[in-house]
Amino acid sequence: MKRKIILYETEGGASLVEKFVRKLNRGARDCVAAAFEHIEMDTQTAHLFCKMVNTDHLWEIRIKHDRNIYRLLCFFDGKTVVVVASGFQKKTQKTPRQEIKTAEARKKDYFRRKKQ
Repeated sequence: MKRKIILYETEGGASLVEKFVRKLNRGARDCVAAAFEHIEMDTQTAHLFCKMVNTDHLWEIRIKHDRNIYRLLCFFDGKTVVVVASGFQKKTQKTPRQEIKTAEARKKDYFRRKKQ
């Protein structure tokens, strides 16, 4: 099943995820692009794309580059559209609760605006 990845945008059209990814070094950006490609093609994604427990149906994209770990939190809009809601550099074992809350709030905002 082919998927489509889109980056969450605020009501004003800003994409904070795109801003986050653009700040990464080239190698990390290349890893993000490769992960997106695997997810879109649904090939070998188990190691980098998984559903998060105890969240409002959020998924996590795991990116590792050099000694850095990055996470992109996302959700599905239907069966094939993946909306990337937030991104951060992971510095602790657990995903920070604030990052989960941010992604969940953006998910609610996305679907609220979609209904309009």
